[in-house]
Amino acid sequence: MWIMRTYLRNTLVVCITATSITACVPARKYEEANSKLKAMQAEVDAANTKARDAQAELEDSKAREADAFKRMAELQRDTTVLGNSLRQMTKQYDKINGLNNELLDKYNKLLAGHGSENRKLLSDLEALRLDLMSREDSLNALGKSVADKQAALADREAQLAELQAELASKDKAMRELKDRVSAALTGFEGKGLTVEQRNGRIYVSMENKLLFQSGSYAIDAKGRDLIVKLAKAIENEKDLNVLVEGHTDTDKVQPGGTVKDNWDLSVMRATSVVRIMQESSSMDPLRVTAAGRGEFVPVDQADKAKNRRIEIILSPDLQELYKLVRD
Repeated sequence: MWIMRTYLRNTLVVCITATSITACVPARKYEEANSKLKAMQAEVDAANTKARDAQAELEDSKAREADAFKRMAELQRDTTVLGNSLRQMTKQYDKINGLNNELLDKYNKLLAGHGSENRKLLSDLEALRLDLMSREDSLNALGKSVADKQAALADREAQLAELQAELASKDKAMRELKDRVSAALTGFEGKGLTVEQRNGRIYVSMENKLLFQSGSYAIDAKGRDLIVKLAKAIENEKDLNVLVEGHTDTDKVQPGGTVKDNWDLSVMRATSVVRIMQESSSMDPLRVTAAGRGEFVPVDQADKAKNRRIEIILSPDLQELYKLVRD
């Protein structure tokens, strides 16, 4: 920098001197001085450029030096961490090595021990192994048994659900059938006729006064109308079994007639009802049964009139339910 300042000062002196003597020197001298001045100015400019480049290089060197110090500090820190890790690993290795030596020592002592003790130990180990195998087999068998029982229980639950659904469907169908029968026989209910649903069945009970004369099994016109209406109400029920039961009181049948006794009378009355049902409807005869119960199933010991009756029992066909239960 002091070179540049000296150079500028000399240049200024030359310029002042040249100015002062211009008037007294020839033109050629002036031109030469002017050329030297320009050359000196170019040298000053070049020197300034080199000075700036040197300053930039100095600043860059300082930055690289600072980065080098930073990296050196980081390397020293990493070296410290690695040294600590190495010392920790060395301690762990020493511990493992000590344990390994201890195990080897115990193993050698076991090998050098008394033969009978070793045999006993091996025998105990074998017994333990066999016991474990037996327990494992038992556990596997128990697991298989539990799995089989769970599968069987799941099947039973599925069957039960299906059975309950079928029963619910049958019960609903019987309720609807009872409503249809009651609607068909509206004019007779309360006059010696009742329609009830019990235990999944429908019981239609008709006192004898609606159907027969005393001691007779011939059905009058009013009774025939009642039976025809009932038959029409149920003729389209394909899954319905119909049981017609004849019941009498305890009075004896008069001798000498076509009817021998109350058994005979109850059967003939039931048969008369079945015959009219068959003649007046399209009911399947395979689903209709006539039965005589005589005097042995009374409904009221104090009222003979109630005991003299025809009971028509309508039952759903449960064959599908029986299959579900058997399966």
